[in-house]
Amino acid sequence: GTMGARINGTTIPGDRTTPESADLQELFSLMLKEGVSAAAMEVSSHALELGRTKGTEFDVGVFTNLTRDHLDFHKSLENYFEAKKRLFVEYPAASNKAFAAVVNTDDPAGVDIAAAVHGPVITIGVKNPADITAENIHASASGVSFDVKLKDGEFHVDLKLGGIFNVYNSLSAIGAACALGIGADHIKAGLEAVSSVAGRFESVQSGQKFSVLVDYAHTPDSLENILSAARDLTSERLIVVFGCGGDRDRGKRPMMGGIGAHMADVCIITSDNPRSEPPQAIIKEIMAGTVGGPADIEAIVDRRAAIARAISLARPGDIVVVAG
Repeated sequence: GTMGARINGTTIPGDRTTPESADLQELFSLMLKEGVSAAAMEVSSHALELGRTKGTEFDVGVFTNLTRDHLDFHKSLENYFEAKKRLFVEYPAASNKAFAAVVNTDDPAGVDIAAAVHGPVITIGVKNPADITAENIHASASGVSFDVKLKDGEFHVDLKLGGIFNVYNSLSAIGAACALGIGADHIKAGLEAVSSVAGRFESVQSGQKFSVLVDYAHTPDSLENILSAARDLTSERLIVVFGCGGDRDRGKRPMMGGIGAHMADVCIITSDNPRSEPPQAIIKEIMAGTVGGPADIEAIVDRRAAIARAISLARPGDIVVVAG
């Protein structure tokens, strides 16, 4: 995935979410030599569109959601959806393996995916009826707890990761495990053993009297999710620092500016991998979306200086979110 590959505790860095086809098969070969019997991977829409995973036979496919991203490549949300859909329709049709789909049907696109699959489908959700659901969700500074409801039973999970989005991620993992015949006791133990994921709602503590959370959020949906989750954890101020990547979907920039301006108390716009674009130009496009928002808005081109500014503004009980 985005963080590279991990084989028996050893991390192998990567420069793509899904490696090029030859590199991917080399990783699979290495896994076999290391005695690995199962692999979980993130299959990007780019990989599906460009054929990086062609010939790979999947046992289970998981659809999490569809939100605005990668439109610089796919040109439209419809094309983006069709690329994702390939994993659930084209790949099983070309495979000799049995294929099960795990689909989030709280997302309207998930309903379409579930209807298109020719084979077993396990639905997951929080808002709508599904095969696997979560109830009694309680968020705290230490994580989130919830009851998992299955068709044939239920169990409780105390997750050390925060945010409703991690409840959905957990349900996706539970669905995949169920499709592979893994029992509830093992599923519960596995989820509760996860302590943190680098750069994903990651708490940074150095004895300060306020909280700092670092998250990869780089789309309108992910920024909204992370700010919503952070807001639930404090009655004090929410300070966010973020930017938008260069040479990528420009349409999301004012959208993210609006989210920051309306969901945070202090919103500091900065650089985030501008690539070939002038950082000031990107920031200007983000700032256009902040008009009318109640947050205090600042623009600081230097990312290190922007983070330092956020830290200097924080008071006891505040939460600082560094996104991107």
